[in-house]
Amino acid sequence: QAKECNGVKVPIDTSKPNPNEVEFDNLYLDMNGIIHPCTHPEDKPAPKNEDEMMVAIFEYIDRIFNIVRPRRLLYMAIDGVAPRAKMNQQRSRRFRASKEGMEAAEEKQKIRQEILAKGGFLPPEEVKERFDSNCITPGTEFMDNLAKCLRYYIAERLNSDPGWKNLTVILSDASAPGEGEHKIMDYIRRQRAQPNHDPNTHHCLCGADADLIMLGLATHEPNFTIIREEFKPNKPKPCALCNQMGHEVKDCQGLPREKQGKHDQFADAMPVSEQEFIFIRLCVLREYLERELTMASLPFTFDFERSVDDWVFMCFFVGNDFLPHLPSLEIREGAIDRLVNIYKNVVHKTGGYLTESGFVNLQRVQMIMLAVGEVEDSIFKKRKDDDDNFKRRQKEKRKRLKRDQPSFIPGGQFSPQALGNRSSPQAICNPRQAAFEMRMHNSTTSASPNTSLTPDGSPSLGGGIKRKPEDSDSEPEPEDNIRLWETGWKQRYYKNKFDVDASDEKFRRKVVQSYVEGLCWVLRYYYQGCASWNWYYPFHYAPFASDFEGIADMPSDFEKGSKPFKPLEQLMGVFPAASGNFLPPTWRKLMTDPESSIIDFYPEDFAIDLNGKKYAWQGVALLPFVDERRLRAALEEVYPDLTPEESRRNSLGGDVLFVGKHHPLCDFIVEQYKSKNTEAVDIPPELCHGIQGKLTLNDNAVLPDQVVESPVPMLKDLTENSAVSISFKDPQFAEDFVFKATVLPGAKKPAPVLKPGDWEKTNNDGRPWRPQLGFNRDRKPVHLDQSAFRTLGHTMPRDRAVPGMYPNAVPLGAYGSPYARPLMGSQQQIPKLLSNLRPQESWRGPTPLFQQTPQRTTGAAPLLAWNRMLQSPNQFQPAQYQGLGPMAYPQRAEDRMDRGRQVGDEGPAEPAPVSP
Repeated sequence: QAKECNGVKVPIDTSKPNPNEVEFDNLYLDMNGIIHPCTHPEDKPAPKNEDEMMVAIFEYIDRIFNIVRPRRLLYMAIDGVAPRAKMNQQRSRRFRASKEGMEAAEEKQKIRQEILAKGGFLPPEEVKERFDSNCITPGTEFMDNLAKCLRYYIAERLNSDPGWKNLTVILSDASAPGEGEHKIMDYIRRQRAQPNHDPNTHHCLCGADADLIMLGLATHEPNFTIIREEFKPNKPKPCALCNQMGHEVKDCQGLPREKQGKHDQFADAMPVSEQEFIFIRLCVLREYLERELTMASLPFTFDFERSVDDWVFMCFFVGNDFLPHLPSLEIREGAIDRLVNIYKNVVHKTGGYLTESGFVNLQRVQMIMLAVGEVEDSIFKKRKDDDDNFKRRQKEKRKRLKRDQPSFIPGGQFSPQALGNRSSPQAICNPRQAAFEMRMHNSTTSASPNTSLTPDGSPSLGGGIKRKPEDSDSEPEPEDNIRLWETGWKQRYYKNKFDVDASDEKFRRKVVQSYVEGLCWVLRYYYQGCASWNWYYPFHYAPFASDFEGIADMPSDFEKGSKPFKPLEQLMGVFPAASGNFLPPTWRKLMTDPESSIIDFYPEDFAIDLNGKKYAWQGVALLPFVDERRLRAALEEVYPDLTPEESRRNSLGGDVLFVGKHHPLCDFIVEQYKSKNTEAVDIPPELCHGIQGKLTLNDNAVLPDQVVESPVPMLKDLTENSAVSISFKDPQFAEDFVFKATVLPGAKKPAPVLKPGDWEKTNNDGRPWRPQLGFNRDRKPVHLDQSAFRTLGHTMPRDRAVPGMYPNAVPLGAYGSPYARPLMGSQQQIPKLLSNLRPQESWRGPTPLFQQTPQRTTGAAPLLAWNRMLQSPNQFQPAQYQGLGPMAYPQRAEDRMDRGRQVGDEGPAEPAPVSP
């Protein structure tokens, strides 16, 4: 992270070696995973306008770039028009988002009126238009502006950042059709098929979707890493009514806001934790899979790469973006393990693998599915038993808690804490709310124990009230008409979900055939690219595994030559009427006019079938499927109303390649513009790290010595530009060309990472797992020598624990602690004593605790990983400080040179004063 000096951020020099001890060649950004958290974040205040959103996106990309530091290629891919199979899911998401947004606004207004009627205090409503995240869809003005901003950002970084000096940058914006991650995979596939491709390229893909793991495995590249945000649940959010922390909207009491700071200077501050990232190393996952999938005594030669492809294929049954999962396979019930076990039992009979380079052998798949079908009945019964047992345990737990717990326990910062077990004191937050809750409880319990209470807490005059049943505190369960655990489940399922009789073999076969087509389409999509832009699964529910009889002879080919929707056509297919403001006026009218021929595509309300789940977001949105022919017929009448600007946004575009003046390819591209060559030319692979493709002149190109105007008013124009851009097209292949799903010749298998102990589920001595820091697990952690311990021991108060050692509670004198006491005039702060322990240039990771600003330091205890030297049970316990990881980074060569001395190059530290 960039360090701050005198209020000025010192930028990271990304041209220096990667601090994670690994060098990446290519970085791919699935941009939609960046756009969403930057435009409507959940854990911090939302940007005030579109310009702030763009700057937030730039900063996020910088953060990823600082971590990964690619040396050859940066590929930014924004979701373009998606295949029809994906549009159904997009339609469901956008209709849900619109419905939930309206319901939340109504609920908020209702609670607001109730609070004000009781005399509560709430800040005035902001007259601010709610940001509609549906605008993050190809064809909108927002996405068009984002593409312009990213072109400016790339040009600016190529001109100013030394880490971008020799980098090739490809931007695939929303005008280029295809989902972002699949545009990335298509690029990798096509480059792998070129003779100049380096088989040992180290790829790093940024994105949070789980399917990126499957896509990465499908490339069969030996060095593939995924970087994603570390998920931290239950992040604090402010109340949407009073903007105070510590409670949700439904619990808001409308109390006056507490003063934040002596002069209320922190009034608008929100506790924001720096986002942390994790690497997922697919080479390590491949090691686990190799151990899991290796089978002996096969009637055919074992091929690990083919078994990985089969494993990826089986994961599709558990769920993907294009098909509903089979009723009997739930990922939380261990469905993947179940499928792997069945696969290993059945594969001896199949005579070979289920898939080959993205093509499915249906005869072998049928054997697997029927084996799942045989245990379907027992799966449903076990699911019911597990569910009943869980509810019984929860009910007993509630009874026990009700019986054992005190009548009232304050929550939040006032909640009781186990002695010595509090790693860091919580900040005092909204004490008025907590005090109000305590007073309300006291006034309630002060009434006579025999007096019943009305719902608002006041004593009732009408005597006692009827006691509730024992389990009244259990949440209401949604009605389940299917009852999969009872005989006749298949008949009830088809009757309830499809409105047909289960004896209707023809219809069941039609559902199964559509699902089989879907499995073939999805696998082809992952391994070869989009087989058909028009195909989609035309039902809301999946068939049963036991229905997959006779699928071996089902056709699995798709029509050739299909074309994607245009951007505005896709908007008409996925948007609800509430988001119609992103469309041209006459197109919008088709969504709302009762006389419109396609008004039935845009229901104002729709049912959500929980389908055995508990929450609405897990259910199935029962929306009508869009009829493509009817939609196109209706749009033909309004196409003439498009303005030239709208027509431009409605056209399909392509990728743009950028390089800086130091890149070997720069002069070649500039020469193309000078000669005004309108023909597509091949990239000389020797000038571009082996990258191949076609280049054509771009009408809106970034050119050297021309001003690049900033689309963001708060950022300056580039008056001395030396970067250049040009249209880029991936290498093209015949339509029936098959990309081989194999490891390329010359690829070196990474050194094994896992050790024998890693296969054991009970290792790590029962302690929680901790992520490995850095790519080299054999480095020894930095530690302090005996003189450093003596220094710390003299500085710490001796009455807190064993003399000379840290206690396991936060020390009273800890710098920055809310419970801090004033230090003696001569007493030094511990962070300052150790501030030069590590040479400045050797640290390129997260800021060490002792270099952070005082407000964020909760104590000196977790500074360094010296805990191995402690023996007493009352001493520092490392598990308490697992989240404070920077100092657990293993030691580098330059650090080992400094072992034993406590100072850097700036001169000797002052001697530590001895406590009286």
